[in-house]
Amino acid sequence: MLFTIHPSNLVSALSIALELSTDGLSKHHWRTALIAGRIAEHIGLNEGQQQILVYAALLHDIGAVSNWSERKKLQEFKVADDVYRHAEAGYELLKDSPQFSILAETIRHHHDKWDGSSPSGLAGKDIPITSRIINLADRLEILLKDKVYIFEQRPDMLSAIRELSGSYFDPELVRALHEFARQESFWLDLTNPNYYQNFFRQIDIYGRMVFNIDDVVNIAEIFATIIDRTSRFTGMHSRGVAQVSAFLAQARGYSREEIKLIKIAGLFHDLGKLAIPNELLESPNKLTDKEFSIIKQHPYYTYRILEQIDGFSLIAEWAAFHHETLDGAGYPFRMPESSLSLGSRIVNVADVFVALIEKRPYRQSLAVREVERIMRGMADNRKIDSRVVDDLFSDSGSLSNLCDQIAQMSWTTNES
Repeated sequence: MLFTIHPSNLVSALSIALELSTDGLSKHHWRTALIAGRIAEHIGLNEGQQQILVYAALLHDIGAVSNWSERKKLQEFKVADDVYRHAEAGYELLKDSPQFSILAETIRHHHDKWDGSSPSGLAGKDIPITSRIINLADRLEILLKDKVYIFEQRPDMLSAIRELSGSYFDPELVRALHEFARQESFWLDLTNPNYYQNFFRQIDIYGRMVFNIDDVVNIAEIFATIIDRTSRFTGMHSRGVAQVSAFLAQARGYSREEIKLIKIAGLFHDLGKLAIPNELLESPNKLTDKEFSIIKQHPYYTYRILEQIDGFSLIAEWAAFHHETLDGAGYPFRMPESSLSLGSRIVNVADVFVALIEKRPYRQSLAVREVERIMRGMADNRKIDSRVVDDLFSDSGSLSNLCDQIAQMSWTTNES
């Protein structure tokens, strides 16, 4: 199976996951990409470098997204000395990816200072041009205040950038920014939420890129790693759900490609959890109604992000409906039983099973026999599909092997 996807469609959709917060979506990565694109265009960067630049800008803070305290540090205009860790983490996430490795070096150096005072020791034009551009674009965007009229803040924003020319920023790039920043249209585009789809169409200069299903699995693996780093208790959760979902799909006679599709859904199913603060995910106490309402956001965002990607409609459904229940009382869509496909029910059962065998902040991991008792009770109460539960527990030998595989994934994750 091949997915024919606009590269910007995929990257811009996944970049939304980096913008998630309890207050909704920010626009940092999209705005940074737009600013970076304008700088690149003004200085005559070639088209191939422009495309790499914009995609790297859309994912530049990928190494920080799992850690809310790290995210807060990035909101300061002058970054702290330890901020470089997330740039290195982003590099490590992407450097071995067949699809995204071309972005890794740019992301690694996107906070390197022109004067060479950063940990890498690179200075001046030894820093990749794409990194230098993102550094400038990223810091300009941080200065932008949503509640202040854009032309009122423009002079102070440009003044703050100019003061760091030659220390933080490449002086030639600062000069280029000041040249095209005279255009009112640049600032209006920057603050116009309806403009961004036009921008993404403009930078998709190579048209659609063909990904096979294994390419998509590889991309999903990267995001599963990011998602599961949000809590020390979920180091293998997304991969575990993917593994159990594939096991159950095979038991139901799915084809090889369908099994890979449901594995992708399992890897992505908690994508929206990036909207949940780490301290809430690790709370040992019973959640308040307000806290639980925050938790309920995550499958909604999973669906809204994945549905934007070409060819992902089925993956979005399977991934995002994992908290819907057969009695219609699940969340966040309150889907009736008739609207829940078998794939969605499989991911649902897989998610419950893996959650119960995992250690959580409020309890130890449960033995498989106890998990079976709980899940059969849930099936009796029309929370999960009894047929899928039967598939899971019908062969104790196969289930034991599956649990061993999940345990091995957990060990590998903890070691890494």
